[in-house]
Amino acid sequence: MILAAGETPVYLGPIVALLVTAGLIGALFVRLKVVPIVGFLLAGVLIGPHQLGVVADESQVEAAAEIGVMLLLFTIGVEFSVERLARIKRFVLGGGTLQVLLTTAVVTALCTVFGVDWRVGVFTGFLVALSSTAIVLKVIAAKGATQQPVGQASVGALILQDLAIIVMVLLIPILGGQSEGAWGIVRALGTAALVLTAVIVIARKVMPPLLERVARLCSPEIFLLSIVAIALGVAYLTSLAGVSDALGAFLAGMVLSESRHSAHALSEIMPLQMIFSAVFFVSIGMLLDVAVLAQLWWMVLLAALAVVVVKVVTAYAAVSVLRVGAPTAVGAAFLLAQIGEFSFVLQQVGAEYGLSPAGMGADGDQLLVAVTVVLMTATPALGALGEHLAKRVGGRPAPAADRSAPVTGDTRDRVLVSGWGQVARHLSSYLRSNDVPVTVTTLNPDLAAQAEAEGHTVVRGEVTKTSVLHEIDMDRVKLIVVAENTAEEATHIAHILGGVAPGVPIVVRPVDTPDVPGLYEAHADRVVDTQRAVTEPLGHTVLDLLGIGRTGVKRPDPTVMSLFTPDPASSCVHTENLQPVLPKSPGCTECLRQGRRDWVHLRLCAHCGFVGCCDDSPGRHATAHAEGVGHPVVTSVEPGEDWAWCYLDSVRIEPARG
Repeated sequence: MILAAGETPVYLGPIVALLVTAGLIGALFVRLKVVPIVGFLLAGVLIGPHQLGVVADESQVEAAAEIGVMLLLFTIGVEFSVERLARIKRFVLGGGTLQVLLTTAVVTALCTVFGVDWRVGVFTGFLVALSSTAIVLKVIAAKGATQQPVGQASVGALILQDLAIIVMVLLIPILGGQSEGAWGIVRALGTAALVLTAVIVIARKVMPPLLERVARLCSPEIFLLSIVAIALGVAYLTSLAGVSDALGAFLAGMVLSESRHSAHALSEIMPLQMIFSAVFFVSIGMLLDVAVLAQLWWMVLLAALAVVVVKVVTAYAAVSVLRVGAPTAVGAAFLLAQIGEFSFVLQQVGAEYGLSPAGMGADGDQLLVAVTVVLMTATPALGALGEHLAKRVGGRPAPAADRSAPVTGDTRDRVLVSGWGQVARHLSSYLRSNDVPVTVTTLNPDLAAQAEAEGHTVVRGEVTKTSVLHEIDMDRVKLIVVAENTAEEATHIAHILGGVAPGVPIVVRPVDTPDVPGLYEAHADRVVDTQRAVTEPLGHTVLDLLGIGRTGVKRPDPTVMSLFTPDPASSCVHTENLQPVLPKSPGCTECLRQGRRDWVHLRLCAHCGFVGCCDDSPGRHATAHAEGVGHPVVTSVEPGEDWAWCYLDSVRIEPARG
């Protein structure tokens, strides 16, 4: 009664409106093949306090957005390990540094030309120098260019921009005229350096054994909770020392990327990160006042055009210095031509010291929001334009810094085994003895260590998570085996992997009674029922599909599901609601139990999968099963025969055609 009489929480309506609007508009933009972040921005513009006013109190959204920023940077840190950064260090230290310095210098010069104080000009340059890490990474990933030179150059510049935020935040008090001078700068930078060093050292010493202990629990819920606690905890500690909390989360991700549980961590936190990052971009859109945009539209267009020109020119110059070729420099320059989400973080810090974009006060803040939203929305188009111009420039693009030997022919050469138990272990050894490489996925650290000790490739995490599948490299998987899961789990895995890797055969061996109808709908190719099958070990089934070893003809195959679909014109009512069945044996089930093989013809019970011999055989086990169990319909499993027979109606039933 208390719950029934309670009032609706004030925050619930705005949050529901925010998520529903973001989801609908985001889905629309996905259908239009546009980065969904653009839809989130427009959703924020629509429901914000300046337009429809569905969300009037921005404080709650801003709090969620701040968490979204930290989780966003945390996942970016996990994806970009120290080793990976080392491979593209020239793009980070060279191209990224030069891009930030050039952009800041050019914007400062332009501001002073129009009579703006140089300190405000530098602050404005900071705002313009940053690009959108989230959007550019999405665009690069969609194009499949992450490992290409243009992707590496863009990522290198983005990472340096994220790191440069530390220095920018420390310099803002000086630009605002509230600082202790040079000594204050040195002390602040020294403090930041010590804090960052301490965080990295402590995290690298503490985090691996901590995650190992948590992972041993094999609980995705506890693992997710621990990951979020690490990300936000490190962010909180760095903020106490005056360093950006978002950067602290980024560093936590970087440290975690060195752990062997990084793929598992990324798979668990990615759905949560997507929710909060959507809230973050919606909150950015909510800052835009369309009325001001309509009033200052000409200034917004001029400013947006100026930003694109400045950032394209400076980014092109910065990347060109690295001698990667004009096409790469052009492509990267246009990808970096927008203003980033973290410019709003700097803008809020600057407001505390009386700084505003171009010294325009509140109008400058709105101008920054408008230009940022416009350019973020235009980023996919700018990226496409840059790609087009890069092709027009001519010349061969420079090779990737970390290119590997070219792969030719069919790259699918390995078996993916989900789970690691006794069956998976013996199967994997069986496959290795036949020169078939195996990739194993498991949540349990001890089992993962066992699989690694036996020489198999191991990916820690749930096989259904996107980041784990990316780590597996599904393009190399020739066959999937789900060997150590319950029937419900196995069906779920088969559904997901069937969609991720269409055409790749899936063999399922559940630890309990298989869900045959569910596996049939999931398009599993073979099902090994260890509780019912008379023969046919799992290893022979897998090698049969791989085309290795003996490939004898089985009649029927106890791993292949069967569903009889009768002709609609059939008058037999006993064929209604037939479900897929799994043959219990490769011959007459009862004859095999008796050690006999003198049957003549075989029939498959369409209700339970029992295989029996026909009335021409001595045992007449098909008829005996139908009369004893009450399953009237059987199908012929003889070569070239596809009809069924109903014992109750004494009628032959033809299958549906076409």
